[in-house]
Amino acid sequence: MNLHISLLSVSTLAAAVMAATTTMAQPLSPKMMRGPVAPPSSQESASLLARLAAFDQARETTRTLTAPRYSFRLAAHHPGAEGQKISRVQHTYEGLRVFGSEAVVVTDSTGAIVSASVTDRRPGAHSLAAGTAAASAPAPADLKPKLSPQQAITVAIRSVRDGMPKIEHRWQPVAELLLYPVVTSTRTAAAANKQEAQLNALDVQEVVQRYALAYYVKTRMVRDRQPVYHDTIVDARTGEIIAQWQALQTAGDAGGGTGTGTGTGTGNSQYNGVVALSTSPSGSQFRMLDATRGKGGRFGGMAITNADHSSMYNPDPGDVYVNATNTWGDGKQYNGGSTSDANGQTAAVNAFWGLMNTYDTNRNVLGWQSLDGNNTATHIAVHVDRDYDNAFYDDRCKCMFIGDGGSYFYNLGSIDVIGHEMSHGVTAATADLVYSGESGGLNESHSDIGGEMVEAYARAGGTGAVIPAKGNDWMVGQEISRDKKPLRYMVKPSLDGRSADAWSTSLKQLDVHYSSGPNNRMFYFLAQGSNADPASDAHSKYLVKSPQAMTGIGNDKAYRIWFRALSTKFTSSTNYAVARAKVLEAAQELYGAGSKEAVAVQRAYAAINVGEDIDEAK
Repeated sequence: MNLHISLLSVSTLAAAVMAATTTMAQPLSPKMMRGPVAPPSSQESASLLARLAAFDQARETTRTLTAPRYSFRLAAHHPGAEGQKISRVQHTYEGLRVFGSEAVVVTDSTGAIVSASVTDRRPGAHSLAAGTAAASAPAPADLKPKLSPQQAITVAIRSVRDGMPKIEHRWQPVAELLLYPVVTSTRTAAAANKQEAQLNALDVQEVVQRYALAYYVKTRMVRDRQPVYHDTIVDARTGEIIAQWQALQTAGDAGGGTGTGTGTGTGNSQYNGVVALSTSPSGSQFRMLDATRGKGGRFGGMAITNADHSSMYNPDPGDVYVNATNTWGDGKQYNGGSTSDANGQTAAVNAFWGLMNTYDTNRNVLGWQSLDGNNTATHIAVHVDRDYDNAFYDDRCKCMFIGDGGSYFYNLGSIDVIGHEMSHGVTAATADLVYSGESGGLNESHSDIGGEMVEAYARAGGTGAVIPAKGNDWMVGQEISRDKKPLRYMVKPSLDGRSADAWSTSLKQLDVHYSSGPNNRMFYFLAQGSNADPASDAHSKYLVKSPQAMTGIGNDKAYRIWFRALSTKFTSSTNYAVARAKVLEAAQELYGAGSKEAVAVQRAYAAINVGEDIDEAK
């Protein structure tokens, strides 16, 4: 039997059960995120879990959630709006994590629950979202694995190494025993007779067909200078590979900030002209280290390091850039010579200016500090390998690696690419969207959105508390492309020949860089509006209400709404249909239930075939 996944936003219900009060009827002034939060004490953790257990029991009618069979595991914490804290809580069954089953819990300064957003994939869960108690899929009767963790790792490595004999580990593989819901999509009853091409994202629902006792294996390897990162689900009893996806978070497929450091340098950037750099003096020299943006980390502050052609087999980023003067770079593409002379420094200038502006965009506009919200410093390593046509974020070190480019790209340190990669770190610290299927597309889309908003902020001078309405080009990575074709077009994603413009049942089969397309287009419509002319790239055939050209709400409001949904409502398995519901909730909380912003969210998602279109208020 199948289990219909319950995907609930339970702010009101949680408030009633926990005696936590919150009013959503009136629009709230957008608040800055609070500063870094300390991990909860054992007493605070126990109190939160007790409140969650009580909430769970209150909303259940078809099962008894008895401990220790059903329980919770606190996975992560990060700042919320001022006065609030956000906890990521995993569901467990018989002590095993249930993959993709979790809750995002917002608490106030007293520890009371303000809101909870739940994805329930536990055995026996029923679908309150559908208004019915669906038949449950039973958990495996035997929860004892026949494979050891090392045997599961061997299975995963063998599958990745097939046809790749020269492959080595960059990080040692790990395996976690868990309960894995095998999920499929089915039509809702109302959509049973619709033609496939007529289906909307809200016409299908995810169901759990069965549960497997499995190992979640993470392998991080390198072959021919290219990272080969995979996540693999291995059946713990049979050794069968149930699922596998690529896990490397890259910008794509080749096929002046407001902070002040202890020194103000001048950089000649390849893409941005002459820029100010917040460097640090070191004796008679200067370093590309900014201790005012982030604390701790590997280098004690935000830093740019010289990998100096170190192979992808070597994860060492090298040393922080040092120069005798506080003038850096020559503004030209790297010519293959020294990585530390003026020409070699240009890649570092690109990266430093991009990283400074990424930090300042999120801090000054949202109050979000660094990647994790807790102001932990990060770094970027440049000059990785030789003629390396890639840039990627690695959550193991919470840092970025940039190549000099080769056949397809120039140096990969453009402002939007750096904003993109660093935004992967923000996703990892918040929703941690699984990098596969629709959730993987949303993961990539957040990075594209982040890159564009950083570009808009930086191009306008990198100051103030608002994302400018204009300034970004809505094309990801155009500057780095040798043929001037961007990695992705946000206005009309299909212009790249591979991305989708709208949701369809086949979306989850695409590479995540292409399944991001519809949400990228949604965000463009939300911010900038659409065009009624069918010949325009900004036209959507799904907008059928009045006016046909929907009205955008501007970059600033669109980014605030999106970030609120990502940080307080999305779970790791959020798909497009759920994203619409959560982004709408975020708009209603920030600007009011009947606000033009909430209407714009509904229209923007309708424009990509997720939900129905509505009229704008006259």
